[in-house]
Amino acid sequence: MSTTLATYIALPGNAAEAFEHWHEVFGGDLDLMRYGDMQLEGMPFEPNPQHVAHAVLTTPGGRVAGGDAMEDGNDYPLRGTAYSLLYSVETPDDARDLIQKLTNGGGSVGMPFEKAPWGGWYGTVFDRFGVMWSFDAPADE
Repeated sequence: MSTTLATYIALPGNAAEAFEHWHEVFGGDLDLMRYGDMQLEGMPFEPNPQHVAHAVLTTPGGRVAGGDAMEDGNDYPLRGTAYSLLYSVETPDDARDLIQKLTNGGGSVGMPFEKAPWGGWYGTVFDRFGVMWSFDAPADE
């Protein structure tokens, strides 16, 4: 196995819905495993069999991994944090297309996709799960 780095997101019980939505938006390959799909003997906790133990979405731009957060009484907010997923694309139109798919799917624009002070294009969208997606594209040639 080669060395890789992927963003990992713990979602509050809706990981399957989120990863399936992202698969529709970004394309690529989705590998999703629920706790009920595996042997649970010897697990130190008893997870909901419908919850996602591990998911990986491999897109043309990279990988996102995640699953459902453990029900440990902690609150792990997505929206309102300083974290986002940066998706760099080849053209502003590519970004606009992805932004439109996320907003059509129940998301909202955080920062309009516009020319940035550094010469490229940049904007953000919060998807319907509260995850912030940042998009950038090079300046028009």
